[in-house]
Amino acid sequence: MITTLTWNPSLDYVVTVEDFQLGRTNRTKEEWIAPGGKGINVSLVLKRLGIPTRLLGFTAGFTGNEITKLTKELGLIPEFIDLPTGYSRINVKWKYADSTELNGMGPQIGKQEMDLLYGKLDELQEKDILVLAGSISRGMTKRAYRDIMDRLSGKQIRFVVDASGELLRETLGARPFLIKPNQHELEDLFGVTIRTIKEAAYYGEKLQDEGAVNVLISMGGQGALLIDEDGNKWYQSAPEGIVVNTVGAGDSMVAGFLSQWLKTGEYKDALRYGTAAGSASAFSEGLAEKEKISSVFNQMEKSIRL
Repeated sequence: MITTLTWNPSLDYVVTVEDFQLGRTNRTKEEWIAPGGKGINVSLVLKRLGIPTRLLGFTAGFTGNEITKLTKELGLIPEFIDLPTGYSRINVKWKYADSTELNGMGPQIGKQEMDLLYGKLDELQEKDILVLAGSISRGMTKRAYRDIMDRLSGKQIRFVVDASGELLRETLGARPFLIKPNQHELEDLFGVTIRTIKEAAYYGEKLQDEGAVNVLISMGGQGALLIDEDGNKWYQSAPEGIVVNTVGAGDSMVAGFLSQWLKTGEYKDALRYGTAAGSASAFSEGLAEKEKISSVFNQMEKSIRL
């Protein structure tokens, strides 16, 4: 079973504005609202690929109620913990010339609510997959994900971590099964500028040396790179297409990778399908459907070993 944890889910208010003028009243051309958060995105793409998941996280207030309602309408299985105070955040995704985001803070988490989360996590079975994705709530330490991993260490859970900075680095000593930094996150971790696949591989291997089992690096138009647990370096070129929306592309890559790895157990196949899923979402207005992912996948070259 795959469980995704979205610590700080949101309502994403996506708007398109034409001819924006600062200091004037502007009107939207298009707008929609959807539940947001990296774990939710991973779960939704997995569902479209025929893999059920369990959703954990924290919600609060009327916005939290709407997040739960919308995820259920999408056919997902939310088991969010409802907080007694505060409101789940609203993130504004503004599309004008380029995408701009204004993300809310979200509610604070208390000890009692954390104990409830731990109780749900304790239900995971041996060799389940737990996806720890995105930012954490206010007041939490950078060890929040590592603390979860340490608590479940005896169950041989396969941890997938899609986070940035010290939140990611703190998890490496617990040997996560898969981490997925993008190029910019990798640069920030090491304070460098990465221009080539070879440079990305060098720093990806450093993360593997720190404890990660598999390192998946997304590099936009340059494609993607996987350093697998056997030390093989696999490269996948990016498919051709028009990018219309980058929100959720990385989450789609994680979902596509896991779905194919569970099916074949082959890392090179998982890299190719994960890249197809991420690209398909980037080529779509929202998260990609299975048919779009399959179409992109069938047009792609096979992954190659570096």
